[in-house]
This record gives sequence, C-alpha cells and structure tokens, in this order.
Amino acid sequence: MNTFEQLGVSQPIHQAIKEMGFENPMPVQQEVIPYLLGDNNDIVALAQTGTGKTAAFGLPIVQKTNVTNRYPQSLILAPTRELCLQIAKDISQYAKYINGLNVVAVYGGASIETQIRSIKRGVHIVVATPGRLIDLMQRKAVSLKTVSNVVLDEADEMLNMGFTDSINTILKEVPKERNMLLFSATMSREIASIAKDYLNNPKEITIGRKNESTSTVEHIAYTVQAKDKYATLKRIVDFHPTIYSIIFCRTRRETQEIADKLTKDGYDADCLHGELSQAQRDSVMQKFRMKHLQLLVATDVAARGLDVDHLSHIINYSLPEDTESYTHRSGRTGRAGRSGVSIAICNLREKGKLRSIERIIGREFKHQEVPTGTAICENQLLHIIDKIQHVEINHEEIEHIIPLAYEKLAELSKEELIQRVVSLQFNNLLDYYRNNNEVETAKDNGRNAGQSKRKGRNPEAGYSRLFISVGKNDKFNPGCLLDLMNNNTNQRIDLGRIDIMRNFSFFEVEDDKAQFTVDLLNNKRWNGNKMTVEFAESKGPTSDNSARRKKRKPSRAERGYTAARGPKRNKKNKRKRNFESAGSR
Repeated sequence: MNTFEQLGVSQPIHQAIKEMGFENPMPVQQEVIPYLLGDNNDIVALAQTGTGKTAAFGLPIVQKTNVTNRYPQSLILAPTRELCLQIAKDISQYAKYINGLNVVAVYGGASIETQIRSIKRGVHIVVATPGRLIDLMQRKAVSLKTVSNVVLDEADEMLNMGFTDSINTILKEVPKERNMLLFSATMSREIASIAKDYLNNPKEITIGRKNESTSTVEHIAYTVQAKDKYATLKRIVDFHPTIYSIIFCRTRRETQEIADKLTKDGYDADCLHGELSQAQRDSVMQKFRMKHLQLLVATDVAARGLDVDHLSHIINYSLPEDTESYTHRSGRTGRAGRSGVSIAICNLREKGKLRSIERIIGREFKHQEVPTGTAICENQLLHIIDKIQHVEINHEEIEHIIPLAYEKLAELSKEELIQRVVSLQFNNLLDYYRNNNEVETAKDNGRNAGQSKRKGRNPEAGYSRLFISVGKNDKFNPGCLLDLMNNNTNQRIDLGRIDIMRNFSFFEVEDDKAQFTVDLLNNKRWNGNKMTVEFAESKGPTSDNSARRKKRKPSRAERGYTAARGPKRNKKNKRKRNFESAGSR
C-alpha cells in the first residue's frame, strides 16, 4: 500500500498529515495502521525510534475516536515527560480537522490539580507516564473502564525504568475487549512476559531484524588510550563543524564534568542528568531543541524518551553497561529515513563489548583513525567558505557602509584579503592543533586482545594495579567500584581492567592517579566493613586458587587479612599472648 488512503486513513486526517509533510506511509505505518483500525487486534511491534511509530498508532486512534462521548477511549503510556508531551502534540496535529477531539497529557513534575481539571472537562485520548496515571487512578480522577485502545510506547524503556508494577496495575484496570499495541526497540524476556499476560494472540511486526540498528545509521569506533578520550571527543566535534549531537556518559558525575569541560573550551554544550530539577531539565531541552546548544551531554536514564529530530551524531563517550542500551542510543539519529552517525570512543579492553554490540545491532563498526589537526582545520575552513558562499546579502541594509569597507580594504589584494579572513577565523584553532600532539589509535599488542590472553597481573602500560579487600562474596562488582570512586571524589579517574575475585579484587588506574586512589579508598567502608586498598605486587595470582599453584610469598588477602578484623592469628599465638598478659598482671 503506497498511500495513506489505501491504508484506510480518513480524508480529514489525511489532510492534516499532508500539511505536516507526510507523503507516503513508512513501513511500520503500512503494517500497523490497517490492523489497528480493526477491533480486538493486538500487536507487538519491534521498531527503532524515528521509524514513524507515533503516526502508526496515532492515526488509527484518532480515526476511531467518537468525539460525542467525552470519556477516555484511548490510553497511551510513555516512559518520560518529554515523550508524553511530544506524542500528545503529534496526535493533536493529526486531529486538526476533527472538531472537539480532546487530548490530555498527564505526567509528573506538573500540577496534578490542573491535569485533573483537564480530564474532568472531557477527554478522549489520555497520554500518560505510568507513575502520574497511578496517582490519578488512586484519586479516582480517571477511569480506564471505557478505554478501547491501549498503546505502550517504548515499552522496554518503561520496564528498564522500573515501571513493571505500575504497568501491571494499569493494565488490570483496562477492559479485556480492546486493541492493544506494544512498541519496543528490543524484544526482551520482560517484553515477552507482558505480551503473554495481556495481549490476545498478538500479531508480531518487526521492522528490520529484532534488536537491529536503524539501517541509515553508520557506526564508527575510535580506539584510544583512556587518557586521550576527551581529546578525541574534541577532535570529533571539531572535525564536524555542523554537528548536532547527544554525547552519552555512564555516570552523572562524568556527564557534568564533560559538559563543564566543553563549555570551558568554548563549545555550545550543556548536560542532562538525574540531579537536575524539572525546571532545569526543561530549560536545557528547550535550548537544545532550538539548536541554541550544539552538544547535549547525558546519561541513559536522563535521555530516555527524548524526542529530538535531525540529530547528526550520537557519541558514546562511555559504552553502556547494558549493550542493548546502545540500540536506543544509536536510534536517536538516522530517523525518518535520514542518515546519521553513531560513534563509540573506546579502549582496547572494550573490544569484547563492541563485538557484543555488533551482534545485537546486526552491523559492524568502522574502525577509524582519530582526525588529525590538519584534517580538522581543512574541514573548518571549507565550512566557513560554504557559509560565505551561501550567506544572504541584504543590499539595502549594508549599502551605506559598504563604501567604507571598500576604502579600508582597497590596498589589499584578493589573496591578502582571503589570507586575513582565514587567519582571523583560524589562528586559535591552528595554534591549538600545532601545539598538541596527534591522538594515536591504541594498538593491540596481543596482550590486550582479550581478557583470556592477558596473563599474570601486569597492568597495561601507563596504569598501576591496585588491590582492594572486597569481592564477589561481598556483593562487589565493577559498578560498585565506579560508585565508590564517584561518591568519594570530584576528580576524573580513568579505570583500566577490573578483576573481581571471591574475597578480593584488583583494578587498574592511571599511574599518576594511583597513589591518590589508594589514599582515597583505603579504610573506607563497604557494607559496614573497612576496606584495604594498596598497590598490588607486580607478579602474583589472578584468581583465588593461584596460591595453591605457585610457591611464593602470599599476598595480604591470601594471608587472611581483612580490614574489619586485621590479620588472622592462630590459636597458639593467641594463648601465648593471653599468658603474657596474665603474667604482666
């Protein structure tokens, strides 16, 4: 079906979407719209962000609404305030020529009393975040007994954000006879469970392969030393003068730190993380959508549900802990058939994670060299020339000052004038890259090809290996180590390889931060017990059983040292000390 009319879309709705720029239906719309226009048809649709999902469920919902009945007929659940507002806005535009159709968005961070008043005035379509909808249900402000269409948009995101119980509570209040559509970028066990419990013989629609990345997105990887990550980020941004990007970091602290560095270095950047108030978050997003910001540095949690068009790049400053999250990140660019680029800045230890991501998205990364200073300056120059060539000349406004410009520049030849313009624009940039060494791609010398090939306890060049007296038995993992670092210092400390054993662990930090890290964490508490953090021996065990295989002086951990109790002492020594104590008395 090549037209919306052939899909069954009514004339008033078709007129509205035509004015919005809709021409031909996208694949997900071709699949979903005819089916959802029917009755008691349930769908599980696997598709990436930006594939036209909102119109796929929005157009049938609008068309099936009976405006004479002023009660909730359709419910759309979304993970975040931003996505909730965007969906409500889009549906209102689809319904432009349908008089009396009322769409209400309900979400946290706004006045619940105002939202209740909007519902009481009569609502046909409710777009909600799960938490706020539960509040309204508990206050008896909204009833779902009349709902005949239910949509879970970005269902995997909602489950990741901990809304499972809320979704179950909501769906139990919805009539069994209804259309239900579950949209997700990935097909996880949790999504399959929701589908099994609440959908009736659902039709499964997959755009591309399951969990596959958008086909219009190019995936690029830069492999560098950890200490060169920020310099690499700057070179990527400088190499793409028109970049409009979200930069993903793993933690709130890293997000704030990178945003502050970029701002200090003269970039139009700001951050988005969980510690911002709703007003601050709204302000940042407004500036970013209006392109007053070129770069938005964000955590995965803070960026969930963001609906921003025309992103040119996604930059993974830190790869996500959950490799499936990469699908959500990269899906924010290359939307609606446009091209986009997803960049990963990683180190040699993350090769395995890159391969896991490649398997999930069904695409391979293009490994590239970090842009050189010369290439960056050339790109910047071409960008300036392009702007000069295409600038709109307002003859009337500048007519009276042009003669003065001619007079002042009369002595300069064309070549001299161009040289001065270039110097004016590029002196600082040229100086910066002339005075900074190129960032080299980290080479795999065989030792770092994979954890299984790294033997012994020798750290990577430039890193020191530290011992910490907690391990798997203490419910300690790499994420716990990151939290320890983030909660105890504002400094950025890059970690290398982390080995978690049963009773203790080893981790690597840059040489110049090693002593600082020891002083920082030694004697700190974990689950109520003091920890010991010290430099590891240059040679020794990589597992708890190594001491049995090698005759050598045991480490502090293997001698039974724990920070909570100190070294173990045998009963004989204990009796001797008691005897001496008695004798002294």
